[in-house]
Amino acid sequence: MPDSSATGWPWFRARLAGFRPAPKPGAGVVRTAVVTDSAAALPQPWADGLKADGLLTVIPMPVMVGADIYGEGEDDILETIALALAAGTPVKTSRPSPGQFEQAFRAALRRGYQEVVSIHISGELSGTADAARLAAARVGIPVEVVDSRTVGMALGMAVQAAVAAAAGGADAVRTASAAAAQAGQTRVYFYVPSLEQLRRGGRIGPAASLLGTMLAIKPILAVENGKIVPLEKVRSAAKAVARLEELVAAEAQAQPGQAVRLAVHHFGNQDEAEGLAARLAAALPQCPPAQISSLPAVLAAHAGLGVLAVIVGHDAAGGAPGPKAPSLST
Repeated sequence: MPDSSATGWPWFRARLAGFRPAPKPGAGVVRTAVVTDSAAALPQPWADGLKADGLLTVIPMPVMVGADIYGEGEDDILETIALALAAGTPVKTSRPSPGQFEQAFRAALRRGYQEVVSIHISGELSGTADAARLAAARVGIPVEVVDSRTVGMALGMAVQAAVAAAAGGADAVRTASAAAAQAGQTRVYFYVPSLEQLRRGGRIGPAASLLGTMLAIKPILAVENGKIVPLEKVRSAAKAVARLEELVAAEAQAQPGQAVRLAVHHFGNQDEAEGLAARLAAALPQCPPAQISSLPAVLAAHAGLGVLAVIVGHDAAGGAPGPKAPSLST
């Protein structure tokens, strides 16, 4: 399902408007490359436009469907996952190998970059940041690894903040700080019709899953401190989606003076996602229209069909204080 991004992410274009096309790495302006993983849910056209110069590298995260292994971006992977879940075929995920990160870091060095910032899905949900740290110890280029403590386009917004900083000539420390600040000011709310797939993947406890199954509870979930946590319990799907809208609107309206950005993720229910985005646009006329996209395969495998997730991001450059920023490590 294609991304819906008619607004072209004007906030990000404005951030980069003052920069001329990046000179060749090593020319003294752009010195830092950015690496992330496919859980960032970055808009494909945007990411593709940065890959040619090596400024951004996205490492695909593997998904195992039965005995077969797929990578993000392979044809029909989301359809394959959907059919597998419907048939009861086991669907699992894994972190990328340290070797994949090592190759990306060495490629940045060959292109003339002096440093790398590697920004990843929450370490509470995946060992991806650990794999990046292992690779960083093997290469001859300084690498700052950022555990974003979040997922989806919340991670993607942190990556975009890092790219903007790097494009402006920031070193790795300042680029990593920009990513951490953005991630720390971003919230993730979501609803899933069933908690079973999250339970199977170990992302929530069995007690929470049983509550949802036996009592027909439809919980609103959030990502807090890097973990998936139940936020509220609702008795029906319709009420859960309505409550999701209320929480997002309240979060956005509580940020006076900040540019608020929204993203809506779905898996197998694009029409429902578009309806949600339209209602949010009506409730929040001060915000640009939300980007609408399918969940990355690695997240869809855990959330299951019918998920609706909303990311509320704030412009970290605006200066307003946010939650504690994720830690940085080399």
